[in-house]
Amino acid sequence: MTFSQQLITWYRNNKRDLPCRRTKDPYFIWLSEIIMQQTRIEQGTPYYERFVDAYPTVKHLASADEQEVLKLWQGLGYYSRARNLHGTAQEIMTGYGGIFPDTHADILRLKGVGDYTAAAIASICFDQPHAVMDGNVMRFLSRLYGIAESIDRPETKKTIRAIAEKNIDHRNPGDFNQAMMEFGATVCTPANPGCLNCLFQRQCIAFKNNTVGRIPARNSKTAVRHRFLHYLVITVTERGTEFICLNKRTGSDIWKNMYDFPCLERTLDKTLLRLPAQEFDELLNSATPEFGEVSNPFIHILTHQKLHARFYRIHYDKKIDLPCLLVPVKDIHNYPVPKLIDRYLSKIFF
Repeated sequence: MTFSQQLITWYRNNKRDLPCRRTKDPYFIWLSEIIMQQTRIEQGTPYYERFVDAYPTVKHLASADEQEVLKLWQGLGYYSRARNLHGTAQEIMTGYGGIFPDTHADILRLKGVGDYTAAAIASICFDQPHAVMDGNVMRFLSRLYGIAESIDRPETKKTIRAIAEKNIDHRNPGDFNQAMMEFGATVCTPANPGCLNCLFQRQCIAFKNNTVGRIPARNSKTAVRHRFLHYLVITVTERGTEFICLNKRTGSDIWKNMYDFPCLERTLDKTLLRLPAQEFDELLNSATPEFGEVSNPFIHILTHQKLHARFYRIHYDKKIDLPCLLVPVKDIHNYPVPKLIDRYLSKIFF
């Protein structure tokens, strides 16, 4: 039995029962692949199910308001994926007549779709023999073949890709790709891999050489940027209704088109210090504010950033000129906010 046959047999007997594995509809496979990128299966599956319920066809997704899509995505992070998802659905409607493209080359042309996603869709939905290359696959193959060079190097990735392409089962490319990913996710894991019960133990060069813990090698990590954010949480009472001041983020920074609060960003070396009220005069375009509660620091981790945030409560008994969007507090759930802001709101208002 060949390597691919062994792997596919293992997969069919051991695969996890996931909603996205009950279909070969390219729209649903695309949804699942975009959602699961840089997301654990356990975290991403409920989002996948909510998207399928809310947008059962590409036409439904294309017709949705971007703010609705971002709100449904809230909490997953990497929000450019959600914006690309929405924009690509519109592209499929206008450029492909609402029919998902069925060739690897056309799929790869879609915005937000890279080599991995295109190979997954082409193989699973259309039986085209294009090998997927994700972290699970690279880890599994680099250990199996004893590849000690860093998988961050283009040459190493090229070597691993050639191995995957050589071994792919042309009769069952979708099952082969899913088996590769599943084996890496559940057996050949980053920590505490199941080497003692591994189907490929005798073939695994890393196991023979006792180098499993050192493979795959990675280049040194990118330095983490620390950012210190001071948020104004402004509420205003007008005609018996309480409003809250929101800021819509634009530009190329994090959380584009989502909402947070008016903010001052400062550069500090060690700790987030409470700013004096005068610091906010220009931002408020009003008299020096009198703060209510000032929160303890919140820490939020992004891929290459560590955010240190503090929230300052201010309340006005009448409407004033503020550089923000005033929305009723009761309606704040309708606006897509980053997880950091959602964590704060859940402590204060809900």
